Amino acid sequence: VVASQDWPEVTKYAGLVCAQAHRQELIQDLFKTWQDPVRGAVSGGMIKELLISFRRATGQKPQRIIFYRDGVSEGQFYQVLLYELDAIRKACASLEPNYQPPVTFVVVQKRHHTRLFANNHHDRNAVDRSGNILPGTVVDSKICHPTEFDFYLCSHAGIQGTSRPAHYHVLWDENKFTADGLQSLTNNLCYT
Repeated sequence: VVASQDWPEVTKYAGLVCAQAHRQELIQDLFKTWQDPVRGAVSGGMIKELLISFRRATGQKPQRIIFYRDGVSEGQFYQVLLYELDAIRKACASLEPNYQPPVTFVVVQKRHHTRLFANNHHDRNAVDRSGNILPGTVVDSKICHPTEFDFYLCSHAGIQGTSRPAHYHVLWDENKFTADGLQSLTNNLCYT
């Protein structure tokens, strides 16, 4: 799990690693509690550690959390959302009882069969040298879900063959992002 440490610049990151069981979608160590014989009930986990790290680096707690999650199949979206959003909430509350920043939870899928092509392959303003769509291209209509908040973003140039955009599914959005706002932030984060 990686977290920015210097919002709004987003140029410094802290990262934590934990072992995860094979084929296990849920990140078990986001928040955990245990009984210590001396201290009693103790809480911790990756989210709490990253929140503390952010506060140490900036002198304040994050005002909002934008959580990008990879490696989740569509059939497990809501199981992962419920478990991990709850872990984020508990980690925030363990830092300070009434601390509940707004959370946006986005699942990123890279393993899909969708490819994007320009309407006119000869238009040099629509394609790069290899004929792929330009980096930063977003598609959020026609091929996206009619009622859910999802979009395709091709953030980088394809080195060889046809570029594959990432498919972003916004499962929870308390930050009330506009589609353009979240798409722009997402694209910019690909370059930090």
